[in-house]
Amino acid sequence: MAEIPKGKNHTMMLDNRAKLVMTGAEDVNGFNEETVSVKTSCGMLIIKGQNLHIDKLNLETGDVTIDGKVNAMQYLGNDTSKSRLSKLFK
Repeated sequence: MAEIPKGKNHTMMLDNRAKLVMTGAEDVNGFNEETVSVKTSCGMLIIKGQNLHIDKLNLETGDVTIDGKVNAMQYLGNDTSKSRLSKLFK
């Protein structure tokens, strides 16, 4: 089982697929009305949906609020979990 990285606490609350509130955000890598890419303390999180927009963003506290219709959320992994050797052979 994968170990949860230490650092900022990461939580998410999705209300009726219309409002996503999360903590533990470190950066927003990109966004448009269909996709939002957020780097969290637990890895990269991709949010897909319709009419998405970032309502609140505070990277100092790690708080992000996204409005719109959320269809899918997927973690792509955490770079800190890769060994140095595996990074050499990309």
